[in-house]
Amino acid sequence: MTSEVKEIFARERGPGGSASAPPAPAALAAKVRTLAPSMTRSMQRVAEAVANDPAGCAALTVTGLAELTGTSEATVVRTARLLGYPGYRDLRLALAGLAAQQQSGRAPAITTDIAVDDPIADVVAKLAYDEQQTLADTAAGLDTVQLGAAVTALASAGRTDVYGVGASGLVAQDLTQKLLRIGLIAHAHSDPHLAVTNAVQLRSGDVAIAITHSGSTGDVIEPLRVAFERGATTVAITGRPDSPVTQYADHVLTTSTARESELRPAAMSSRTGQLLVVDCLFVGVAQRTYESAAPALSASYEALAHRHRAGRKGP
Repeated sequence: MTSEVKEIFARERGPGGSASAPPAPAALAAKVRTLAPSMTRSMQRVAEAVANDPAGCAALTVTGLAELTGTSEATVVRTARLLGYPGYRDLRLALAGLAAQQQSGRAPAITTDIAVDDPIADVVAKLAYDEQQTLADTAAGLDTVQLGAAVTALASAGRTDVYGVGASGLVAQDLTQKLLRIGLIAHAHSDPHLAVTNAVQLRSGDVAIAITHSGSTGDVIEPLRVAFERGATTVAITGRPDSPVTQYADHVLTTSTARESELRPAAMSSRTGQLLVVDCLFVGVAQRTYESAAPALSASYEALAHRHRAGRKGP
């Protein structure tokens, strides 16, 4: 082991040489998918190797994994730390645990790549598995402290503006209609000009939420920046925790970064994780405001009930 790697190992340890508890093995694949886009290419090779072959990599020393991926020992250790493990030894333990889970049959042996000639039954199975994986990855990587803070802000907000375009705009509409049904003031904005002109009116005590998978959508970042500068509490829901939108966010909620394919663009995979985060926000707010939320929700159901009964015959 080189002196550089020894220094990195030493820095990984806290006071007294102790290390914080590493993430659970099941969270490893989710971490790789979420963080890979922000890694250097050499670190990506290490991350992809451990995610694709946990059993094989668990058997390798730090030197062996560096040779396998064409990187350096220092890169391997830095990748382990970025994935949340105090050191390479901890990463190897997680890999061994993940390999054991896979060998036990708990991990489905199915690919999510969809070919143009796949039977429709295979398409259903592959999409269902991918949706499940996206939800599991998002749940594993979601910072519940940040989520709780966002819920607190929403529950007491005088007004909430939500920004999103394209598929993210649909998620923005979903969140606002949920908040409206429990008696809160909320607006979804997909028009960038309208979003900015509304953001100018926000003040301290209001909330602005930006939904963007890439984290670099200018039409979403601009109104969030304006809201941030006006003193509103700002929240970013994104698949890139180090993206430009986060510099104007008081709270960042990260969604899974699922793999794209020609027949399954990011707009599909990202929407699944975003909807989970939106539902978590809504349920959290409903819990905090239950005394007012429950009657408001009942009233909205009652107001629409006759529309659902209109087509029925008989008594």
